[in-house]
Amino acid sequence: MAPASLQIRPACDGDADRLAFLTTQLGYPAHPSDLLERLHRLSGGFDHQVLVALVEGEVMAWAQVGRTLTLESGEQAELLGLVVDEAWRGRGVGAALVAAAEAWARSRGLGRLRVRANVTREATHRFYRRLGFEEAKRQVVFRKDLGA
Repeated sequence: MAPASLQIRPACDGDADRLAFLTTQLGYPAHPSDLLERLHRLSGGFDHQVLVALVEGEVMAWAQVGRTLTLESGEQAELLGLVVDEAWRGRGVGAALVAAAEAWARSRGLGRLRVRANVTREATHRFYRRLGFEEAKRQVVFRKDLGA
């Protein structure tokens, strides 16, 4: 059950320190200035939203949702990132953010929300299954640094 003081709102510049802290906690070390620059690039667009969950006025989680369009799958929403402070996991904060992402997608006429999770994150898989997601496929992600 989510805390009574839980609020969800779009992320703002003042959240950069907490966004960086949470992103680092997820395993992706980040500096607040990098997160601020990325947030500026994502803000104000119709196709992306970064949301934060506040508990007692402090940012305890963030989620990024975006519209994707691919030739093979068409248009859908994708939950591009979600992290909840370790101290607040399992207390409804993440589920509230996912619900807000679903509402964002519906408000744009998108009928499907997709999320990807590392195959090693079994607790994350259980979380999404509890929220009604079903596994669609497993894949391998390749990366090539281009030196740019």
